[in-house]
Amino acid sequence: MSKAEKKPATQPRKARRGNALSHRLTRLRTPGGGSQGATSRACEADARNRNVALDCGWGRLLFTPTFDAYPDLLEALREEAPDTRDIAFHVGDPHVLLAQAPQEIFLDPSHTFRLDLSTYRAGGRRPKGVTFRRFSSESDAAGINAVYASCGMVQVREDFFAGERDNRPVTYFVAQDDLTGEIVGTVTGIDHHRLFDDSERGASLWCLAVHPQARQPGIGEGLVRILAEHFQARGLAYLDLSVLHDNDKAIGLYDKLGFRRVPLFAVKRKNAINEKFFAQPIEGYEALNPYARLIVDEALRRGIHVEVTDPEGGFFRLSHGGRSIHCRESLSDLTSSVAMSICDDKAVTRRFAEAAGLSVPEQLSADAPDAEKQAFLEKHGKLVVKPARGEQGRGISVGISSMDALQAAIRQARQVCDRVLLEACFEGEDLRLVVIDYKLVAAAVRRPPRVVGDGRSPIRKLIEQQSRRRAAATGGESRIPVDAETKRCLAEQDLDLDSVLEEGREITVRKAANLHTGGTIHDVTAQAHPDLVDAACRIAKAIKIPVVGIDFMVHDPAKPDYVFIEANERPGLANHEPQPTAESFIQLLFPGSRARERRNA
Repeated sequence: MSKAEKKPATQPRKARRGNALSHRLTRLRTPGGGSQGATSRACEADARNRNVALDCGWGRLLFTPTFDAYPDLLEALREEAPDTRDIAFHVGDPHVLLAQAPQEIFLDPSHTFRLDLSTYRAGGRRPKGVTFRRFSSESDAAGINAVYASCGMVQVREDFFAGERDNRPVTYFVAQDDLTGEIVGTVTGIDHHRLFDDSERGASLWCLAVHPQARQPGIGEGLVRILAEHFQARGLAYLDLSVLHDNDKAIGLYDKLGFRRVPLFAVKRKNAINEKFFAQPIEGYEALNPYARLIVDEALRRGIHVEVTDPEGGFFRLSHGGRSIHCRESLSDLTSSVAMSICDDKAVTRRFAEAAGLSVPEQLSADAPDAEKQAFLEKHGKLVVKPARGEQGRGISVGISSMDALQAAIRQARQVCDRVLLEACFEGEDLRLVVIDYKLVAAAVRRPPRVVGDGRSPIRKLIEQQSRRRAAATGGESRIPVDAETKRCLAEQDLDLDSVLEEGREITVRKAANLHTGGTIHDVTAQAHPDLVDAACRIAKAIKIPVVGIDFMVHDPAKPDYVFIEANERPGLANHEPQPTAESFIQLLFPGSRARERRNA
């Protein structure tokens, strides 16, 4: 056990003689560099090391051992800014602190773990295709916030990172995908010695986050290791972190790396961001899926009453100001049964889209004679086969190019719906546009599931691993099925489930891009071409549906060419971060409501 572990700084320092110096103490102006100058510098150093509250952009870290007494710490917590979350860290006697303001603060249900850097051994296998490096640019800042948003974390305010490159106590590392250039992970480190001359030479880790759609495994471990090695090279003694008590996956990683629990705690204010940790939960809330929870959370933030009527089905009732609306996720009483029936039948939806002037693919019923289907296949080269009714990508086959494959795909689609449709296949990307109140709220490219080889594992195992990661990231909503469509997609690449991919090789394992079958979602709202936005809003108005997900196939979301695919009357509003989908939905239902605080984790 390190010296730091034997005598952790668990309590505020006892009050010294004289008045406490302000943390904003300015330099005394004295001529020359005599004793008065030395006294001034000593006073400034003392002030810098007392009542330390570090602004992190999402809130402040209050280092409890630097406060003279708990009343001072409480006053600092009460200065928490709107839309932020402050954390009092390294609290040794939380029961004493809580007793002084039980209505204002609560004990965070997290454990503190410590890594002894004197015994830590660097190394570990770093994932291929990812570069770990220091934060360096504005694009990195946007990437970090995108990762925070995808993980449901409080984002950093826009102006924050501009001054952070010269902040010596704070270090940001990012993980960058070598293929796409996107930031897929991040971690923040605080050097306590540089921040407040910590005599124990400690450090702490914050905001470890990996994008749920990152393709490579091991990114989180790589970020922890690079930060530990960074602080070890500085000669620091230990690295602390705080993790929720039920985050078994993260705790397993920290155990593997040699972290051990220490009896130090975190205390936070009772605010809307932290509400789920101290408020009585709504009955049935835990059984709701992520799409329903997202809306329920936004309603609660606005003071709207929530009654979960059928959690397994995602049903809940919202009531506010004498108005009551029943919802099933994003489907509400405001959507008529006529609009819903139009969206439910893909052939009908296509006719409405064509009548509204949208570009639609040529279509044929699977009940047509074989000769007609053969001619249709020869004309277009590749087809999409899908059930006339259905959702979440079930029964859809993409890129069918032979009669044998066509007949097999029709049989598979008929397991979902007796009526099956054949469509000309438009090569490109799957674009989802979320339209609420006849205005675009979010646009996202949906990409089919892919796996990356490691030179050892068969494709079957790679799919299982990726499927587990997708399920964990989406609350069980997204998994990659291993079925006839998966096998067909692999066979087109001269592969099967037992093939071993060379390290770094990436392949598509299914061609459909639906989230529920393992697809990933990438925000392109800012890039969406105005013609695409106009077409999506026109079909929403033609159907007269106030909330809808419009699916197009496009070559590039920034270009105007597209073909209409379908309209979803119950679009999933989750996974479109950082776009305000839930806020826009609640605003449609209850125009008079206003969020008490912006959307946060």
